[in-house]
Amino acid sequence: MEKAIKRYFPVFVLPTMIAFTIGFIAPFLLGVYLSFCKFTTVTDATFIGLKNYMKVFEDPTFIHSMWYTALFTIVTVLLINVLAFAVALLLTKGIRGTNIFRTVFFMPNLIGGIVLGYIWQLLLNGVLAIFGRTLTYSSVYGFWGLVILMCWQQIGYMMIIYISGIQNIPGELIEAAKIDGANAKQLLRYVTLPMVMPSITICTFLTVTNGFKLFDQNLALTNGAPSKMSEMLALNIYNTFYGRTGYEGVGQAKAVIFFIIVGVIAVLQNKLTTSKEVQQ
Repeated sequence: MEKAIKRYFPVFVLPTMIAFTIGFIAPFLLGVYLSFCKFTTVTDATFIGLKNYMKVFEDPTFIHSMWYTALFTIVTVLLINVLAFAVALLLTKGIRGTNIFRTVFFMPNLIGGIVLGYIWQLLLNGVLAIFGRTLTYSSVYGFWGLVILMCWQQIGYMMIIYISGIQNIPGELIEAAKIDGANAKQLLRYVTLPMVMPSITICTFLTVTNGFKLFDQNLALTNGAPSKMSEMLALNIYNTFYGRTGYEGVGQAKAVIFFIIVGVIAVLQNKLTTSKEVQQ
């Protein structure tokens, strides 16, 4: 069997590797090269060195969007994971109608980001109109509007992952802890949380990357208004690349920096949560 697998291994792997190379690696390498060029199309690229990267860090809108996105990600990671875990705990207590609740909580994740953005724009602007405000009145309103939208969309999805982790906890372990006199808080701290660390790792990774990559919802909800103060990194890159003539190379440089930031944070987060998982 092993010999057969080794023999036909290239047959199964090569098509995938070719598709991955054409669809991801080649465009990525081309994008990195273009970040060092001045261009309007791929065929007229002229190498200019680090000038695009220098312009990136001279752009105050990029610096603002970077910190704005970082703050947004921190807030949403905490809120989504805490609330999703709390809901998962409730829905694994044998409450009547649990399956219906799971379905209802998960459904928002099936709606597209653009649609969600416009739906919540109408809802939140309707509420804020009572106070003579809109989401674009200041970046603070846009920020919390995005937080509400993101939480509403993502909590149900993360809840399913946490439910899976909680249900995989051996019943004998919980019974043994109860026999030893552990109360509800001690069960949560010393049994449940350590046992669901793989789920915590996955959910944290997903919420971190989703927070940094947020684009559709930002575009639909505020489009960066007012004065690009609610513009997140992905939208800032989009507006630079497609909205500023002659800044295509700068937009590409921003995209490379964005990739590095997300990659480094994802690796660090994964190592941190994995190390805690091993310690447990």
